[in-house]
Amino acid sequence: MGRRLSEICFIGILSWCCSSRECEGATEKSSIWHLDKVPGIICQLLSLSPPGCLVGYNLMSNEGLRTEFHPSGNGSYILNGTLTSVMMNTEELDQCQHGKVIQKGPLVSLDEDSYVLKAVIQEHRLQHDLPPGLTAINVFFSGGLAKEFSETVQQEDVVVLTGFVVSRSPTTIKDGLHSCNLQLAGGEACVYVSDISLSTSNPKPKYNYTALKDLKPGMIVNIYGVVTFFKQPFRTKGTDYCSTLKITDESNVKIGCSIFSEKLEEHPKVFKNGDIIRLHRVKATQLFNSCVNVVTSLGFSALTFEGTVGSPVVPRATSRNFYFSEQDRQTVEKLRQWTASQGLLPPLSTMQLAHVQPSTYFDLTCQLLAKAKVDSSCTLLKVWDGTRCAHPLLKVSIQPEALEGNVDVTKGTDNLVADILVYDNHVEVAQELKPGVYLRIYNLHAILQPTPTTPRHMCFHLHGGTSYGRGLCVLPSNSPDLQQLQSNLELLTASSEMNLDDSFMDVWSTPPENLGHWRFTFFSPAAVRTCGHALEQAPLSCVKSFAPPRVFHVRAQLHRFQPQRLYQALKLHCPRCRALFDIPDDETIASVFQEAIHGEDFSSPAWALTGFLDSTSRGRKIAVHLPKGEREELVFLEGATLEEVCRISQNLQNIVPVKSYEGRMVCMDLSVPFLFQGATRHYGSVPFISLGVQPLHYALLMKLYLEDSSGFLEAVLWEDAEKFFRVSAADAAVSQELQDKIQWVMDRLCPPGSTMAERPWLELCIEAYTVEEGGRSIACYQVFNTETTDPHME
Repeated sequence: MGRRLSEICFIGILSWCCSSRECEGATEKSSIWHLDKVPGIICQLLSLSPPGCLVGYNLMSNEGLRTEFHPSGNGSYILNGTLTSVMMNTEELDQCQHGKVIQKGPLVSLDEDSYVLKAVIQEHRLQHDLPPGLTAINVFFSGGLAKEFSETVQQEDVVVLTGFVVSRSPTTIKDGLHSCNLQLAGGEACVYVSDISLSTSNPKPKYNYTALKDLKPGMIVNIYGVVTFFKQPFRTKGTDYCSTLKITDESNVKIGCSIFSEKLEEHPKVFKNGDIIRLHRVKATQLFNSCVNVVTSLGFSALTFEGTVGSPVVPRATSRNFYFSEQDRQTVEKLRQWTASQGLLPPLSTMQLAHVQPSTYFDLTCQLLAKAKVDSSCTLLKVWDGTRCAHPLLKVSIQPEALEGNVDVTKGTDNLVADILVYDNHVEVAQELKPGVYLRIYNLHAILQPTPTTPRHMCFHLHGGTSYGRGLCVLPSNSPDLQQLQSNLELLTASSEMNLDDSFMDVWSTPPENLGHWRFTFFSPAAVRTCGHALEQAPLSCVKSFAPPRVFHVRAQLHRFQPQRLYQALKLHCPRCRALFDIPDDETIASVFQEAIHGEDFSSPAWALTGFLDSTSRGRKIAVHLPKGEREELVFLEGATLEEVCRISQNLQNIVPVKSYEGRMVCMDLSVPFLFQGATRHYGSVPFISLGVQPLHYALLMKLYLEDSSGFLEAVLWEDAEKFFRVSAADAAVSQELQDKIQWVMDRLCPPGSTMAERPWLELCIEAYTVEEGGRSIACYQVFNTETTDPHME
C-alpha cells in the first residue's frame, strides 16, 4: 500500500484510468490503486491521452476538491467535486469523490465470490464549521471490489472514488448523513488510496477548536472543556450506552454533552470533576430552553486528561489512534491553570472509610478484594481503602463458594473490609469486575443497619439509577488518585507481614549490651516540636489533602519504621549534588586496598620525604610519604592493607592512603575512605578541592510510618535527624554508645511486640514538598524541627 504523497498531483482521465490495467501501480484486474505509483501513471497519461482531457488536483492541498469540468476524449465530461455537489442521478457519472474513510463495515458474503461492504467517507478538510448533514456519505461496494476494499483500505485512509452510481439514501434521517449514497460495482468503478496520516512529507492534520460560547445549532465542531458534572455510561432502551457530561471553558459558558456508543470503551474516561476533555466531531443541538447541547456524530472521538495542575499530561483515549500535538498540551495546561484560578469546582466528595458518618452520600476510592452474586438485581463487593471505619461494619452473609476473591489479605481485618451492595443497573458493571482492581464508586450511601442482638452496624449501598452521578468505574493502576490508597494498603500489608524475631534487634555492628536495665516510661509526648510556627494541629488525612509546599503540626504515633537494622540508616551525603550513598562494608574496602598493593613498585614524589615500614607480610614494605613543606600535617601511606592503615592511624593522625599509577602517586578508588583520622573515616566523591575529592558528610536517613485516627502518613527523617536523636551522625558512625542511644530511642517510640495503644504520642512538625519522578510530581513529607524528649530512667 502506498504512503508517499510528496509533490504528487493526481492527474488523469478518470474514465480511462478505470478501464486501463496496464499503468504502474495497478495489479491485474485490480480496482484499488495506490498513489505512490502515480508519477508512473502521469507519464503514461501524458503520452497516451489527447490534450485538454486531464483533471488536476493537488493532494497536498487542504482546500478540498474543486468542481471542474473538462472534455474527455470521447466527448463526455469528468467531474472533480465535493460531497456537497453530489445530486440525485440514476446514470453513472464520469465523476470522482475525495474523502477520508471514517467508518468501515465488515465484509458480508452473499454467495461464492459475491460480497457487499459498506463504508462512510467524509470531506477531507478542516472540521471547523462544516455544513451539517453533507460532510459524510454512505458508500456501498459489491463484488470483487468489496473484497479488495476490505483487504486493502484501512480506516482513516484517504481515498478518491470514481465510476460510482448515485442513489437516494433511505437512512438519511436515522444516521444524519448525506441524502444520497454512492454505489461502486463493475469494471468502471475504481478507488485510489493513500493514508495521509502516515505520510512523512505531508503535515499532520490540524484541527480547529471552537469556544463553547460560539456554538450554533447544526455545527459539527471540535471542542475542549472542563468537566463540572458527569455520569458513568448507562444502558439505554436501545443497543447504545449513554454517558452525560456538563463542561465549561474560559468563556464561562456551560453546555451539556450526550455521548452514545454501543461499546463502553468508546465513552470518555472521566474520573472526577475538573478533568479536561477534548471532543472531536460533535454536533451542536438546541434544547427546548434555548440552551445548546452537543451530541456525538459520525467519527466521534474523545480524549480526557487529569485536571490537576502539575500532573503529567497523559491522554486517556477512546481509540487507539489519535492526534495530539504540543498545541493540545498547551491547551490542557492553560485550562488547568484557569480552573485552579476560578474555584468553580465543588469540594471533592471523595472520603475514606475512616471518616464516613451514617446517612452520608460520598465517593469512595478503594480496591476490590472479592465479589459475589446475591441475586439477579444485587451484587456484593468486598473492598478496602487502607483505613479503619470508626463504626462496626456489617458483614453480609454469603456462601463461601459464591465468593470470588480473597479477603484474608492482612491480620485483624475488623472494620477494614467493607461490604457494598450494588443494585439494579450497576449490577452489569459490577459482575464484570475482577478482584484486585481499583475502583471509584460514586454517590455511595452509608447506612446504620439495626440488628436484633448487636449494636447497629454500618453498611454501604449503591442504589440503582444515575442521579447525582451514581455509578462505579475502574481506575488505572497508575492513576495519581491512587497514590495515597496504594501507600495505605502497602503499609497495612507490610505491617501484618513483619516478623518481630531476634533479628529485629540487629543494629550497627553488635546489639547493645546495657539495654536490659532501662525501663521505659511512656508519657505523652515522646517527641516535641522546636519550631516557632503558629499552626493548629492537623490530622494526617488533612496533611495529604493539601498541595505542597506546606508546613503542618501533627500529633501521631509511630506505626513502624525502616530500616529495621539501624546501621543501614547511616548514609553518606554529598553537599554539592545532594546525592546519598551507602557506606561500604569492611570486606569491600579491604579488597580495594589489597588490589592496590604492587610489591616494591612505589612512587617517589619530589615534594615528599619517603620512608618505609615493615608490613604484616614477610618481605613486603609499606611506603610512608611525608610532605616537605605544604600539607605537612598529612601522612601518605602506600602499599598497606586496610588492617595496617587502621593500626597505624591509632598513632598517626591524618592518614591518606595512596597508590602508584604509571610512576605517579594518586588517590585510592573513591569507594574507600580518602582520609583516616583515628577511628573516623572520611569518604569523598567527585574531584573538587586540593586533595582531589569532594568530602562526603555522614547523615542519618529513616522512613517513619505515622498513624492517627484519620489514617497513615509516610514521612522521612533526614535533614533534622541529628536534632531528632540529639546525636551527630559522624560520631554515631564510630561510637557504640551513640548507636545504642539511637536504638533505644526507636525502641521507645515503637517498642517491639507492642500494640498501638501502648505506644507514645509524638508532636511533630511536617513539611510537604514535591519531587519529580518519571515525569510526574510526587508529594513527599519529612519530619523537621522536632526532637525527642528526655525519658525517665531508673
